[in-house]
Formats: sequence, structure tokens, C-alpha cells
Amino acid sequence: MSSSSKDVYLVIGGSGFLGRHIVQQLVARGDAVSVFDIVQRYHDVPFYSGDISEEGQVAGALRKSGATCIIHTASPIHGLDDPALYWKVNVDGTKAVIAAAVANGVPKLVYTSSAGVVFSGESLIDVDERVPPPEKAMDAYNESKLKAEEMVLAANGKGGLYTVALRPAGLFGPGDRQLMTGLYQTYLRNQTHFQIGDNTNLFDWTYIENAAYAHLLAADRLAPPSPEEVAKLKEELHNALPSIDNTVGRRRIPTSECRPLGPYVELPSNAEKLVEAWSNPDYKPPVLRPAVRGRFDQFSDGALAREGDAQLQVAGQAFFITNGEPMYFWDLPRMLYKRFDEHFGTNKSQRRRIQLSREIGLVLASGAEWWSWLVGKEPGFTRFRVTFSCVWRCYNIEKARRLLGYEPIVGMDEGLRRTVEWWVADQQKSQVKA
Repeated sequence: MSSSSKDVYLVIGGSGFLGRHIVQQLVARGDAVSVFDIVQRYHDVPFYSGDISEEGQVAGALRKSGATCIIHTASPIHGLDDPALYWKVNVDGTKAVIAAAVANGVPKLVYTSSAGVVFSGESLIDVDERVPPPEKAMDAYNESKLKAEEMVLAANGKGGLYTVALRPAGLFGPGDRQLMTGLYQTYLRNQTHFQIGDNTNLFDWTYIENAAYAHLLAADRLAPPSPEEVAKLKEELHNALPSIDNTVGRRRIPTSECRPLGPYVELPSNAEKLVEAWSNPDYKPPVLRPAVRGRFDQFSDGALAREGDAQLQVAGQAFFITNGEPMYFWDLPRMLYKRFDEHFGTNKSQRRRIQLSREIGLVLASGAEWWSWLVGKEPGFTRFRVTFSCVWRCYNIEKARRLLGYEPIVGMDEGLRRTVEWWVADQQKSQVKA
């Protein structure tokens, strides 16, 4: 499923948050990469300025760069009150990218979609890629992202183009000026003790370097797999995937040949061997744990028989991408507030908590939106944010792990540490310039 020759990459939106990390990872592994964007923020790779909605400008960048793979990350940030802008960039822009790719014989297109394209305001619990989008999108951003994703996947196989869409959830990390700005302002305003909802809803986040890594994997595996690769994958589907332990540490499952001894009257004859195997961090069991699959599992024998081998290739499919470590929604802000306290020598994260119900939160948000409209300002507290903070949003990433070979590299705790360190350094740098 991997390419036999190295690609030449054009990252559309490469000056942005996710795009920049993708560029850095491509450069780090020695790939040829250029950037197409409306603004140039970095000067370490070739740059082409242009409007994504203009096919001719995209095509010009493709020809000049010699790109064989497009990674399309360009999009306005979420939360803008400008549906026309979302449509122009996400829909018209993506349409122009597809047309330019086909016209210039570019064989690969990796598109950054969003996990929000299936969000309707109701809880999503361990959903996989089979869950349909809602009849009515949550907002203009997700409506335009879904439309763009549909166009990208529909273009797969046309004009020699292979396409894939990735749906990262809750991006954060160095370079983030959306999530971090909001939480930092909350911290400065001494509002760290407010909570809406009971914080029992699990939420998936994705560290930015993990999301970038997933894009590289998708590009590498876009070519159709060989029959031998498909047969190998089918065999591996019968084995359970290991747990994701980046933050919580290694979890061991005792077996008959590898376990702690526990209470005993007499030592078993192979006690020394059992303990030695349990203490060995590199121990590999002689038989892999079987994957337990029910009739509704996307990789059950019945599902594979119904859908055929097409679902075992990367091209033409969407993939949820997360850290694989769902956590209670309010735990992430609190972890950030605690790290801010450590940096600034304060104790704001320890203030007594004030908990509001979802219903009260919606009433207050409605009032805040009305007042903001009255004074002509952008509301900071909205009904969407209340809804967002009170529902479950966790996704099953087995498909990405199986087909892309995706395993999150940086855990939540380490990712948050790196994010706060970057943010504090960036704030200090800004103050010096001011």
C-alpha cells in the first residue's frame, strides 16, 4: 500500500496551523515540498501565492512545483459569521483543486476534512466512518467541509486521481491561535472555575503533530494495495490492536504464560518463567490476542463479504483521526490552566468550581448572543459552545490504525505540555516586540 517512488508535495494552506506542521514533517524526512497559500509566513520552502478558488492559479502552482501529491488543508477557521467565505474557500476552492489536479495529471489528493461533518449537536459515542452526516449541518463551516469532502471522495478514480479525506477532531498544539486564545483569555479573566454540564461527556482531541503524521501516511498509502497486501490485512484483522498508552503508560493483560503470581499456597512450577515474562517490557506472547467482533463491526467477516475489498484500501475513503485518548471535556482546559499556574506562579486552577446546567448555559448564551448583536460585537459565549461542551464526541479510529498504519506518536499530557510551553514563549516574544 506504499508508493514505490517518492512524491513531490504541494501543501495548499501550508502557511496555516496544520499545513505548517505537515510541511515541517515532509522537510524533516527529506521530501520535496512547496506551499500554496494566500499569505506567506515562512521562507524555508518554495512558495506560490494565489487564490484557491481560481483554478488557473492552483494549476500554475502545480506545474511550477512539479507536484505529484496535493495535501489540501486550506480552510477559514471555525466560528466565523461568514457563510460565503466558507463556501468560496471550502467548496469552490476544493472544486478548483480537483479540476487542476485532473488537468495536470496529479495522481494524489489528500484532503483535510473535519470530524464535525457528522456532528448534529447530539452525542457521538465511539462512532466510526459509517455514521451518516446529519440532514442539517450544525453550521456553515461543517456544511461546507462536508460538501468539499463529498466532492473529493467522488473524484476518486477519475482522470487517474486517487483521493482520501481525513477527519481530525479537536486539533491543538504549537501554532494554535483558536482554542488556545479562547482558553488563555478565560484564564486572564479569572473565569477558570466555571463549568457547564456535569463533565461526564468524553471528548476526543488530536495533537497537531499526530494529525500531520496521519496526512503523510495517507499520502504514502493512497495507491491501490496489491492482492498480497489485502490478504495480509485480512489476516491481521483477526488480531486485536494494542491499547494506546501514550499518556497513561503501558497496560498489561495477564495471560497463562505471562502474569504476576498473586496470592498462592504453593509456587507453580513455572513461577520464575511467569514473573520473568511479566517483567520483560519486550515480551511478545506466542499467540496474539484475537479481535472480538460482533455482527455490526465494520471489519466483521459479514461486513467484509458484503462490502468487498474496496473498503480495505485508502483511496476513496474518509478516516477519523484522534489521539485515541478520549477525556472528559472540561479536563483539557483544567490541565492547561494548571500548567499556566505553574508558569505564572498563580493558583487560578484551584478556585472553587461553579457548575451550571446545560439548560441554564443555553439561556445565558442566548442572552449573550442577543447583547452582542445589539452592540455589534462578536459573541464570545454562544449556544454552539454550550452544546459543544456538554455532548459526547468520541470516534473509533480502528480504520485509520488498520489501513493507514496510524498510531498517535505524542500523548495528550505531553502534547499539552508542549502547547503551553510554545504559548508562553510566544506571548513573551509578542510582549518584547510591543
